[in-house]
Amino acid sequence: MNVTIIGGSGLIGRKLGPLLERAGHRVVLASPSQGVNTLTGEGLAQAVAGADVVVDVSNSPSFEAQAVLQFFRTSTTNLLAAEASAGVRHHVALSVVGADRLADNGYMRAKVAQEALIQEGQVPYTIVRATQFFEFLTAIAGDGAEGDGGARVSSALFQPMAAADVAAGLADVVSRAPRNAIVEIGGPQRLPMSQAVQRALEAHGDARRVVPDAQAPYFGSVLDDASLVAGADAQLGATSLEAWLVNIARAGDR
Repeated sequence: MNVTIIGGSGLIGRKLGPLLERAGHRVVLASPSQGVNTLTGEGLAQAVAGADVVVDVSNSPSFEAQAVLQFFRTSTTNLLAAEASAGVRHHVALSVVGADRLADNGYMRAKVAQEALIQEGQVPYTIVRATQFFEFLTAIAGDGAEGDGGARVSSALFQPMAAADVAAGLADVVSRAPRNAIVEIGGPQRLPMSQAVQRALEAHGDARRVVPDAQAPYFGSVLDDASLVAGADAQLGATSLEAWLVNIARAGDR
């Protein structure tokens, strides 16, 4: 199939493209750096022309509540219109597990708004909600940073996964017919967020200490043990936190 990846130069797009090419698909990578801008529409018609499937893994440059909402509303509206005109048969969008459970979080509200536009649109779709990425664990410590050099982090359970497994989950969805539904992918284990963040900091040689706190906000939202975990039907990635940390340590030795 012909597949266009919107956000093709980002973390997931860079991993997804080679997976699809190895599976025999023809891939077009589209991002602002490649002359495709979903906010202005520049290059969009050309990017989706002839595509059977469009995968949207783009992200907002700003996470401020109004800016991120405007980004996903505008970019998704423009993208779906271009796809409808081009006769695209399957729109695949990456979203977040728990987006509908954290209404006080501006980013999550924006993702729910994006999902609604897709569900109400003309293009057959599959929305893939993924859990948090291992690659962003240290950023969580930054969000909870305190003046003494430590970080207060939620002790609620979550289910992080490797970005490579996110890409593999998306590649599997691309190979299948549109579900016209939301599916979930997640990591192979549930564990306290504070524990995972501490272990990631240590693997990166970061001396900060994490203080577990059930009330510590996660980018503005107080979590419980159900907020960010995938459902029983979720497809689980193969990479454990332990295996990912080993790779981090090996990379640091090189």
